[in-house]
Amino acid sequence: MKIVILGAGALGSVLGAHLARAGEEVIFIARGQRAQSLQEYGITITGLANFTVPVTVTVQPEAVHEADVLLVAVKTYATESALQSVRHLAVESVVSVQNGVLKNEQVARHFGWEKTLGAAAMVSGELTPDGAVRFTLNAGFWLGELPAGTSARAEALVTALDRAGIRAETSSQIESVEWSKYVGFAGAMAIAALTRLETYKMHKDPALAYVSVMMQREMALLATTLGIPLGDYGVIRAKTRTSMAIEEAVAFLRQTGESQEARGATAHKISALQDLERGRRLEVEEILGYAVRKGAELGVPLPMVDTCYRLLTGINSYLQ
Repeated sequence: MKIVILGAGALGSVLGAHLARAGEEVIFIARGQRAQSLQEYGITITGLANFTVPVTVTVQPEAVHEADVLLVAVKTYATESALQSVRHLAVESVVSVQNGVLKNEQVARHFGWEKTLGAAAMVSGELTPDGAVRFTLNAGFWLGELPAGTSARAEALVTALDRAGIRAETSSQIESVEWSKYVGFAGAMAIAALTRLETYKMHKDPALAYVSVMMQREMALLATTLGIPLGDYGVIRAKTRTSMAIEEAVAFLRQTGESQEARGATAHKISALQDLERGRRLEVEEILGYAVRKGAELGVPLPMVDTCYRLLTGINSYLQ
């Protein structure tokens, strides 16, 4: 399978390195110092896996003409320009592993809904100063046809990922999976960026767990208004957390943090916190801003989401 990966950050690198090691034909479209580093040294993965693999890299999107799969892994605010650079690509399937749910609409505008597969990646890593990637979470990768259903092409990519060491499966309700992740991620992203705490710490703290629970409930109301059912997928468990009593949900989230600490999963940081620590822009508009705008359109109040959106918009104005 020929897989072109647009973007070589932490997640794109984790996925691409595993696929390349498993023998798939992988081409990264990257830029700047990151592209040069990958060309010279390959990708080194540490943490949940430990290996180094050489990879094919190009800084010229126009040099790549065809692929079985285009995997979009750039930051959400770079999506439009990145997709524009590869519109010439003859490809069977386009899969965005980005955060949020706006991504599918953007992919479809450039490649058509018939080529757009839905995906939710509860997989993460962190770029280290030496260029390696610390692989910190392998909780699941879901793939399916939009708005619902599975297919041979989805099965083929899932098989390739699973064989490569990424826990993957198809879903006949991928829109539900994407929104379930979105419901949990929006609050976690905001709290991580505002507190600068590792994931297990912000889960353990009672005050922060309460804020997270309330933000999840606002996001769940938005999903319900749109007619999208939530489910329990991977570590987020959106359906359970948003349907139990508030006190129970807070206790549930705190237990999650305590469990993470007990098993030594203390290095994980939400991607937004990683970006903030590097002085990089946050994915505010595409994650929280999208929810705020959709809530206003549908008449769904999102007071906590809106407050965090405004705070992070202010912080973002000082970042590059």
